[in-house]
Amino acid sequence: MDNLLIDRQLLSAIKNIFQYFSVLTLTGPRQSGKTTLCRKLFAELPYYNFEDASTLSAVKYDPKAFLTKHKEGMIIDEAQRFPEIFSYLQVLVDEQNFSETEKKKFIVTGSANFALMQQASQSMAGRTAILTLLPLSSQEISNVFPDATTNLRILNGGYPAIWKTDDEGRNLLLSNYYTTYVERDLRSMINIKDLTQFNTFIRLCAGRIGSECNASTLAVEVGVSVPTIQSWFSILEASYIIYRLSPYHSNIGKRLVKTPKLYFYDTGLASWLMGIRSEEQLAIHPLRGNLFENMVINDFYKHFYNHGERADLYFYRDQGQHEVDLLQVAPDGTLNAYEIKSGKTFRTDYFDGLHYLQKVLGDRLVSTAVLYDGNEEQIQKIDSYCNYRNFLLHLLK
Repeated sequence: MDNLLIDRQLLSAIKNIFQYFSVLTLTGPRQSGKTTLCRKLFAELPYYNFEDASTLSAVKYDPKAFLTKHKEGMIIDEAQRFPEIFSYLQVLVDEQNFSETEKKKFIVTGSANFALMQQASQSMAGRTAILTLLPLSSQEISNVFPDATTNLRILNGGYPAIWKTDDEGRNLLLSNYYTTYVERDLRSMINIKDLTQFNTFIRLCAGRIGSECNASTLAVEVGVSVPTIQSWFSILEASYIIYRLSPYHSNIGKRLVKTPKLYFYDTGLASWLMGIRSEEQLAIHPLRGNLFENMVINDFYKHFYNHGERADLYFYRDQGQHEVDLLQVAPDGTLNAYEIKSGKTFRTDYFDGLHYLQKVLGDRLVSTAVLYDGNEEQIQKIDSYCNYRNFLLHLLK
């Protein structure tokens, strides 16, 4: 596992940043590997963690003295504990841009929340690059565990620590992650009074993976107001627990659905919330296909984030129940469409939704592919099909 760091695909983007910026803000969920990556890559820089009470006290007492104590700069970890640090970094960066001295490097990491991102984007506009490190992708996992089964990949998810342990260890780590981060930290952020209701909410979310997320329906089931559900959605999104995939809207003369679909950034956590504890249990679970779909869509986000790019992703569904799992809008406005199937045997009817979409979108749709769990592959612009582990090599070069 020590070599796992070498395979993090975000490395090249991080190394390139300091040609253009003297501050890097690295966000992402807790335990995704941000601290390890930065400390290994910038071992020469002093490291400070704002979760250490004495460090945080010193920073708050005299932020300017703290930031200037090392000529080379520093790594600042868990910056969400004191997001005001960005205001002081802004002044320091502006001052050093007009000096002849060697520029300090600052790497600021944090599990994103509203205050952190607001301060980073407002105070440091044009002064910092903001990158996101999500949990391990399928390709990163394959580099170290090439024989890992699909079910194990879904169950383990992408948190690096999970891949160091066994089934029992995975369940203990995920339980601890949920208790210390989701229950404790998120509860404090939004002042959740009834933890039972919030637990019900997040487990209902896990059971709705790949489905349209209706706040009104959830509000009735949980027993809270619609604004409360929307607030909980927002905090889970800002903390990289869930995300909502928007429907594709274009001037195509069809009656399209408007409700986003719900996914988790980590299928391991989602599986744990569903009560799935083993590969055998997952194999016969009615939502295995939804979890598989979630894992593959996560890989698209990881691909673009790991290259420092925007992930412009959608799904298609109209009121005639025609659906395509994923649409990616390229920078030139053209579209690539993907159907995701958890089966191991390729079937020609997997293309039905894609063929319908070709008629709707015409020349704007430049490539289509089915991503599934089998080994037969055909790579071409239209009607490709390949194993989900290989699509990045073939389709997103």
